[in-house]
Amino acid sequence: MSDAANVRPEDQPETVVKVNDRRATREEARGSASPQAPSTELEAARRRIDELARGLQHSESEREAFKLRMTRERDQLLELEKGKVALVLLEAIDDLELCLNTPDHSALWKGVKLIRDGLIKKAEELGLERVELTGLPYDPNLSEASDMEFTPHEAEDGRVVAVMKAAWKLKGRVLRPGCVKVARYVRPAQA
Repeated sequence: MSDAANVRPEDQPETVVKVNDRRATREEARGSASPQAPSTELEAARRRIDELARGLQHSESEREAFKLRMTRERDQLLELEKGKVALVLLEAIDDLELCLNTPDHSALWKGVKLIRDGLIKKAEELGLERVELTGLPYDPNLSEASDMEFTPHEAEDGRVVAVMKAAWKLKGRVLRPGCVKVARYVRPAQA
């Protein structure tokens, strides 16, 4: 056997092992810096999160406003196009009404009247409404005075006597003003 195997622990010189526990010094070092650094980092992170959240809310509100604006513009464009189509329809109705000015009650006249009535019904389904002007005071917002008729009755002064073209409205606004004849009071001559 070798000598190292025969050596007993009591025979060996005593070696002292010194252990330095560095964990305690690291924790103490962290403990002194820890309360300050994480709190400022935490506050900075919270401020950044708040800033990002406000930015997200702002972009969401801008997106919603954009959607509303685009919907409003689309609706206005559709109304404009509907008005253009309605004007063409109203011209056709006017032409048919000119044909009906002299009632002869023939089959052709009755057919034209049926077509005109059908077109008026279609126009009303589109939201158009015919404004009745006869007998009402003249309103330049609703009609254009194209002719004048003298009247000896003072109560008829400024009233619509005849309608050459009907006035039409679309959703409360005048789509096409009417063309009317307005009465004008003239005092009768004394004999």
